[in-house]
Amino acid sequence: MIRDTNRWEWKAMLLEHAKILFAVRASGEIAGRKKFQKMIYIAKKLNFPFQEKFDFHFFGPYSEELSLRIEELVNMGFLVERAEKIGGYVQYRYSITGSGEEFLKMFPLEEDFPFLKPCFLDMNEKSGRFLELVSTVLYFESLPKFAVTEKIHSLKSKQGYTEEEIDQAYEYIARLKELYKADDDSREKIRM
Repeated sequence: MIRDTNRWEWKAMLLEHAKILFAVRASGEIAGRKKFQKMIYIAKKLNFPFQEKFDFHFFGPYSEELSLRIEELVNMGFLVERAEKIGGYVQYRYSITGSGEEFLKMFPLEEDFPFLKPCFLDMNEKSGRFLELVSTVLYFESLPKFAVTEKIHSLKSKQGYTEEEIDQAYEYIARLKELYKADDDSREKIRM
């Protein structure tokens, strides 16, 4: 019994790694750690079954679990993390390796989630700054819009988000939910 439980736990852990790899493959390449975090958070809010826990940090929702999982995938040779200097800071780019592609063959995620790929392609076209705003709106989505707007102006005053940008974030969220929201059947299927 203990042996079967350990096998199940390993399979569950590997599935969580596969979901992250699939997100990168679906995106082609993700430029920026912040953007990577926001894309996974937004997908989770669209009911895609990412299990990472997120807390609110300076740049919006952040998951230490996701950071560790990404680091593990890089260490296993399934993801490439390339650092490049842009202006005065370093940006990291993520792409899947051949070994990562082989690993993904064990998990039929594309069959179970046909909307995951177009959703990630869609988000990947947006800037990290915009996705930070979108993820912040989603983090506080239980509040009325005026309260979310106040929080954004208070917590993210340095980013200088305008009312128009906040409206665009709400419109983008509505569009994502209409086009890509995972249904309950798909979520259950992928957890198995």
